[in-house]
Amino acid sequence: GPDELLSSTATRRPFTMNDSTSATADGNDNKKFKGVRSPCSPSRVLHLRQIPSDVTETEVILLGLPFGKVTNLLILKGKSQAFLEMASEEAAINMVNYCTSATPHLRSQPVYVQYSNHRELKTDNLPNQASTQAALQAVNAMQPGNMATASTLEAEGGLFPGHSPVLRIIVENVFYPVTLEVLYQIFSKFGLVLKIIIFTRNNQFQALLQYADPVNAYYAKMALNGRNIYNACCTLHIDYSKLTSLKVKYNNEKSRDFTRLDLPAGGGQPPMDPAIASTFGTQGVIFQPYVGAPGFGPVMYFPQGPVSTSAASGRMSNPSVSGNSVLLVSNLNPDAITPHGLFILFGVYGDVLRVKIMFKKKENALVQMADATQAHLAINNLNGQKLYGKLIRATLSKHQTIQLPREGQEDHGLTKDYSNSPLHRFKKPGSKNFQNIFPPSSTLHLSNIPSSVSVDDLKNLFATTGFTVKAFRFFQKDCKMALIQLGSVEEAVHALIELHNHDLGENHHLRVSFSKSTI
Repeated sequence: GPDELLSSTATRRPFTMNDSTSATADGNDNKKFKGVRSPCSPSRVLHLRQIPSDVTETEVILLGLPFGKVTNLLILKGKSQAFLEMASEEAAINMVNYCTSATPHLRSQPVYVQYSNHRELKTDNLPNQASTQAALQAVNAMQPGNMATASTLEAEGGLFPGHSPVLRIIVENVFYPVTLEVLYQIFSKFGLVLKIIIFTRNNQFQALLQYADPVNAYYAKMALNGRNIYNACCTLHIDYSKLTSLKVKYNNEKSRDFTRLDLPAGGGQPPMDPAIASTFGTQGVIFQPYVGAPGFGPVMYFPQGPVSTSAASGRMSNPSVSGNSVLLVSNLNPDAITPHGLFILFGVYGDVLRVKIMFKKKENALVQMADATQAHLAINNLNGQKLYGKLIRATLSKHQTIQLPREGQEDHGLTKDYSNSPLHRFKKPGSKNFQNIFPPSSTLHLSNIPSSVSVDDLKNLFATTGFTVKAFRFFQKDCKMALIQLGSVEEAVHALIELHNHDLGENHHLRVSFSKSTI
């Protein structure tokens, strides 16, 4: 049974576990506890299995801390098990519920959490508990308002010897785009973030993040390593960097120094707008329980996908929390718009399942995305965009789905089902398309170009379709890809609709997307 190991690991020393039927052990290896509680019955004492042999008390306590105060701990290192006592049964229930869906890890090893048969953990008479009590006291000092105590402990060489304030972060299974802003929102929960640099190495999204204090880095690593940013994807792998400080030259989407708002953006761009900078605030929130820990299933921060930050409050908000994935698109040009055009354009920001142009009011349409996250991405990037001479409006619809016309019902081709379309950009998990989502721009990224197609061929294709080509260049290392700059952003939007999936011959269909680059 889950608690039977207690008696053998308390060998030859007094040990007591109180429960509704008072269970004790007096040093007899063969004496087992006979608690009356079922292993499934909630208890504020939790039983942890498969604890690494070299784990510290602090690391185990930190597993429970996001769910509430931890009041006691017993580690049975010889059996790779531990007992964690929470301050309340509610906190224990939240932890078990969460860890059932999202297995926690200690030192890259999965740890399994269940209820103990006992209501209370009494370890007063056990030897070697002084270090446990010291760890409990130190970790509790990390609660808001007690940061000075923890910093003092760290300065005295206590819990965090030799740890760098710089973390190296690798994000695996990048299903949704991970940005510098997303990392700031997550990691600022654990302290004041000074600098962030993001980059790609060995086809992996990586980042370096510097805290003001090694204490913050330690607790962020303990709480976040192995967690998912979004539901079942974007997994964080965190380690300490050998660097002790980061040098940031530019404030842009790849790097930021939050202590130097005067830094240029690079490429001759002016410094960051103060209004944008204020979005990030100037103070980190010290060790608040991470959002989503109690009762949100296997999600760390953003159960519905990417979030936005309120510049006024500096706090996280999730506009897609309603879960609606149907968009109302209005102020369309009824003479030019088609279901296919909306499918291609909105498909840049997610997989479009259905499109319906209103029969009696053709300047309005419904677009159903694959999920609420993609719907929100489309709103962020396309609301207010000029399309066929009109500024379109994109908002969430009150409808939860688009109904297909009944058999025999006349629809005039205004409702289309694209659920099984081969043109979906995001159906493959981990696709690079997730890392290349940009707002409409006058520069387009072209790919899947056969070797027989020349610069002039592509320029003529766009020109003869009615677009003004201002510049063009192939990628130096890969002539299957190119950039083309058109006369305006609106022209580029129209060109993407017209020429995405254009047949170039040799079984190659042109792939077109918006680029953040210029020529």
